[in-house]
Amino acid sequence: MADDTAREEDHEAEAPGDVAESAPIPDDVAAAVVARFPGSVFVESRGQAVVYVDREVIAGVALMLRDDEQFTMLVDTVVVDHLVDGARPLVAGIVPERFEVVVNFLSHTRNRRIRVICQVPESQPTAPSLTPIYPGANFPERESYDLFGITFEGHPDLTRILMPDDWHGYPLRKDDPPARVPVTFKGDPSPR
Repeated sequence: MADDTAREEDHEAEAPGDVAESAPIPDDVAAAVVARFPGSVFVESRGQAVVYVDREVIAGVALMLRDDEQFTMLVDTVVVDHLVDGARPLVAGIVPERFEVVVNFLSHTRNRRIRVICQVPESQPTAPSLTPIYPGANFPERESYDLFGITFEGHPDLTRILMPDDWHGYPLRKDDPPARVPVTFKGDPSPR
């Protein structure tokens, strides 16, 4: 379809990762993260600093942002399932996996945001929990576990939050065709 082609071309034009590795990083916080955690990659997305990190170090990055860089607020933690993506912007230096854990941080003192992304393979859907560092990550991590099946290691209470306890599978994974899996949330009076 013509629309699909146009969308793919738009994504390619906006794809992050066009920054050369030797070019200086214009964001001082992102530069500090990349310097402290080897293998991290900086990109800019619509004016916001984005740092791709290894999932093993994401908790260390969160601790550094909180303690050293005054990012006192974790705004949100989400999971992205790239299983059926037609066009996915690829970032130089990053091996794409099926899932991404995306964490947005905010510094009121600096009046700035930074996004941290880690790749999570389908074969081992785990990532370190940020709840011990940012207690506000508790419910977003539980929701991601419940709906996508990503296990956050070190989470104090990683139990289902929306789906019934006897539910099998993860309804937001793109394994099933749309509308194929009937979803009934906890406390819903209608029968399953």
